[in-house]
Amino acid sequence: MAAARAHLRYVQRDGTSRDGERGALYSAELDTADGKEFLERGVGDRHQFRFIVSAEDGAEYDDLRPLVRRLMARMEEDLETKLDWVAADHRDTAHPHTHIILRGKDDRGENLVIAPSYIQRGMRERLAELVTLDLGPRTELDVQRTLRRDVSAERLTDLDRGLLRDADEGRIVSASQRDPVQQALRAGRLKKLEALGLAEPLIAGRWRLAEGLEERLRRLGERGDIVRTMQRELAARRIERAVAELVPDAEALRNPLVGRVAGRGLSNEVRDRQYLLIDGLDGRVHYVDLGRGDAVEPLPDGGVVRVVPVVPEARAADRVVAEVAAANGGLYSLERHLLHDRTASIAFAEAHVRRLEAIRRGTGGVERREDGTWIIAEDHLARAEAYEARLARDRPVRVELLSPLPVERLVGAEGATWLDRELLSGSPEPLRDAGFGREVRAALVTRRQWLIDQELAREEHGALVTDGRLLAALRRRDLVGAAARLQSELGVGWKEVGDQGTAKGRLMRRVDLASGRFALLSDSLEFSLVPWRPEMEQRIGRELSVRMRGGGISWTIGRERSGPQIGW
Repeated sequence: MAAARAHLRYVQRDGTSRDGERGALYSAELDTADGKEFLERGVGDRHQFRFIVSAEDGAEYDDLRPLVRRLMARMEEDLETKLDWVAADHRDTAHPHTHIILRGKDDRGENLVIAPSYIQRGMRERLAELVTLDLGPRTELDVQRTLRRDVSAERLTDLDRGLLRDADEGRIVSASQRDPVQQALRAGRLKKLEALGLAEPLIAGRWRLAEGLEERLRRLGERGDIVRTMQRELAARRIERAVAELVPDAEALRNPLVGRVAGRGLSNEVRDRQYLLIDGLDGRVHYVDLGRGDAVEPLPDGGVVRVVPVVPEARAADRVVAEVAAANGGLYSLERHLLHDRTASIAFAEAHVRRLEAIRRGTGGVERREDGTWIIAEDHLARAEAYEARLARDRPVRVELLSPLPVERLVGAEGATWLDRELLSGSPEPLRDAGFGREVRAALVTRRQWLIDQELAREEHGALVTDGRLLAALRRRDLVGAAARLQSELGVGWKEVGDQGTAKGRLMRRVDLASGRFALLSDSLEFSLVPWRPEMEQRIGRELSVRMRGGGISWTIGRERSGPQIGW
């Protein structure tokens, strides 16, 4: 459901219509459809279909809605059922296209099944039929005009597919064709491939195509799409960066990256993969593949984050399981674990069982007997690593929110800010004197002087000196100020929760402060503010019991102690 909501937000984003306005949802009958009602109708659907319809001559249509409605009517005839769908047209690219979201139920309430061949070819054929009826068949001149554009394109084209079909086993191909126009187009394309380092000229008008040409051209095309996406997002936020300062390679992230959130969107609408643009402290803007849309919680524009690449590797728990199994003939169980390690608690051993169950469900890398005994293979660590690699495909990075507020709002904030932590750090983040790095340098200077003016710190021999309680004092100032604002809104008193305190109540919402994110718990008598955890997003509206222990936090769903508990 969360992925569906995110997709609807994407297709209705600003600047997608011809006049730059938000994309408008429509349906078979309505020119303005209600996305919320559509999602509510789909609650409980096993799946949902998402299509992108892009007619070859879509730019010739002033209004794509009649074409899309006729296409969906043809699909209803083919599938022999009424379809429940909404769509939005996008005209923010050179190729106008339409996003269609289709419920996974037919008109009898059964799961809607569409053959993959129909999705891959049938829909395309139906669309081509309709466009031909409207605009007439494509002439030879139309085809040649498209091919001429393909000659200089830095992506995979129909010309490339023809060259690959004609190449011999050594990837050698000739530009020669009976048709002089086709020969000129092929020769021009081969020259372009040579300039890209993807073709080597030989004698007698023959060329050797680069190994992996198709995949390399696909990646080149994706890179161009990413650069255009980055430029569009930065322009919308009035962030000026030269092309040389853009890092579009989604796989270039090898080390942790710190910067501000400059944009977020869908990189693959059908698979719900998202990207994040980070205006880094290194003065460059980075394109980061986030993976699945629900892999990372919502992030505020302008907030400061640290992005860490996920390294797929076996965990400590996997090594313990392998050790116990090796001592027990390749078998693992809760009892064997506790006998092998007399210091282990039941809860600790149960965590290893949960890990095995996750691997079993994820990749089938382990086998469980009916008596609860697990059969552990000799290559268990390799299997655990393979499981982690599968997870990393959906979640290739971890994103830590360092500040929910933009840097310009932190310089004079009554809170324990990211700037304060950097000023007090023994190893602050390196800053380049360019772009966002330059902005943070200036903000640190201003914040440092603010702390001195507030008599919260002093300068000795060029160093900033505090009494060691600066962050705690600023954090309490922040909470007291927020509590005062919330008291008048909620009409109940504030219960302050210390490092060893407890709180309970309904999780109302998340509150973003200079000191970080907090969860608002409230009952009929009082409310509390406790540190936020991303997992709480799914619990809004539920009763929670929270216990603080020396800076750590554990919370229980519901008021009963027997409920599921999560801790840090």
